[in-house]
Amino acid sequence: MNDLEELIMKEISTLNDMRLIDVLGFIRFLKAETPSRQPWIEEWFEKSLQTIHAREAEYELTEADIQRQVQALRAHK
Repeated sequence: MNDLEELIMKEISTLNDMRLIDVLGFIRFLKAETPSRQPWIEEWFEKSLQTIHAREAEYELTEADIQRQVQALRAHK
């Protein structure tokens, strides 16, 4: 399992069963998407990234914080 997969597993591990069903449905939706729908997914992803970066100040996140978390995940391998 790579770092990204581990991070995803860590994030979803705290969700209740109903939210996990939503996540599973979304994963299946992404896997079933035809290439013609890809721009919509890419647009959604870009907007999500913008939202995350806009909230960095609110959560007081820095690039160093993110790197520390990545390093911590790698150390647990």
